[in-house]
Amino acid sequence: MTATAFCLHALGSSSEEFVLLRSELAGDLDLVGIDLPGFGRSPASAGTTVEEMAVAVERAVGASGATEWVLVGHSMGGKVATVVADRTVSGANGLFGLRAVVLLAASPLSPEPMAEDRRASMLSWAEDGRIRPDHAAAFVDANTAEVLPPDRHEMAVHDVERTDPRAWRDWLLRGSREDWSADAVPNPVPTLVIAGAEDGDLDADAQRRLTMPHWPAAELHVVDGAAHLLPWERPLEVAAVVRDFWNRRVAHTPAVPADAVRVIASPRVSARTRGVFAVRSLADDPAAEPAALTRRQLDTLRAVARTVVPQPGPYHVDLALRVDAQLAAGAGDGWRPDGLPTDVEAYRAALDVLAPVVDGGDLDAVLEAVAAGRHRSDGPLDAGALRAWFEDASVDLVKQWLAHPATMSEIDYDGYANGGDGVRKQGFQLLGAGQREAWEPEGARR
Repeated sequence: MTATAFCLHALGSSSEEFVLLRSELAGDLDLVGIDLPGFGRSPASAGTTVEEMAVAVERAVGASGATEWVLVGHSMGGKVATVVADRTVSGANGLFGLRAVVLLAASPLSPEPMAEDRRASMLSWAEDGRIRPDHAAAFVDANTAEVLPPDRHEMAVHDVERTDPRAWRDWLLRGSREDWSADAVPNPVPTLVIAGAEDGDLDADAQRRLTMPHWPAAELHVVDGAAHLLPWERPLEVAAVVRDFWNRRVAHTPAVPADAVRVIASPRVSARTRGVFAVRSLADDPAAEPAALTRRQLDTLRAVARTVVPQPGPYHVDLALRVDAQLAAGAGDGWRPDGLPTDVEAYRAALDVLAPVVDGGDLDAVLEAVAAGRHRSDGPLDAGALRAWFEDASVDLVKQWLAHPATMSEIDYDGYANGGDGVRKQGFQLLGAGQREAWEPEGARR
């Protein structure tokens, strides 16, 4: 099934700005544009603060029924997309299934950099009602590196002209100045940040300073010969970059099946559990550097993982990379076999023993010998210690596989859906005979 990309436009634009990207990315992503309040066909009465726009987007995503989706945010829409993504990953907004974020010349969570004289000039355009055609054309031309082809220029100018003056003023006076950065925590969703080389306030340097720090799994791409209106200026290049990012960073990881997504997004699951699952379901970056192991040790652990937990088919979870993160965080289960050094030291020593076998030997046969306590080495771990490590490592790898929501669906486990944050709070508060939970009907007794 093709993932849905919900597209949030820039100031003075609408969902129409993604029409060219939609045709270029068909087959990879299904682009669905959303008109933010006061733009395109959406009335400003729905609310023009960042919070109100984010709520409007969350309602649209929820109503769509999409279970595998991406957020694309351009300029003003980038700020809104970031707020929605943060609330999705925390589990707070009740949505699930976010796979990636694409930000085009994004407005940051912090106040957007903008020269005050330019802000005042743009505000003057909407003082007496709708923006005039000459002002709309001036806005489009000021935000493009070259004059757009006539058909694109006409559509971009038309979008500015039909913008509700209230929404235009509200963004310039308030929305662009809102600061959401104080309480924001880094968001681990795979993210593509695209900037125009000739953009003014939101160029590559601004994205590095203001946007990238919020997205630890982000990569930045700069489009030469483009300024701010990237979907209109360079649709073919933008689409190619997005397609490469999607296929390289996201598409190889299993998506959570639709039925499981609906359960996780339901009131039967707490926000905290939903947030944990949101992070677990994210794609692993195949190019990520290990945090606790060396690159060779990580590759050796990947080979061990393929034997311990085979994952047939085109989709897989990088179990070794997740165990590496576990080791770096010191987040083991608290148990260590007698005689083994610390988890990190044991992993490093054992993987150094196995590395030559991975490079050119029969790993399956060696692992059988390790499991039986028969494999001898000249390293710091004797045969008994290697066997103990392999038992511990196998448990870690299997646990990482079982922890993925897609795996839970595969084995028909839904024990996490035991009550959310409302009346049916997660778990049971009363266990005594003859007692009734707050959410149970009158007369219910055990």
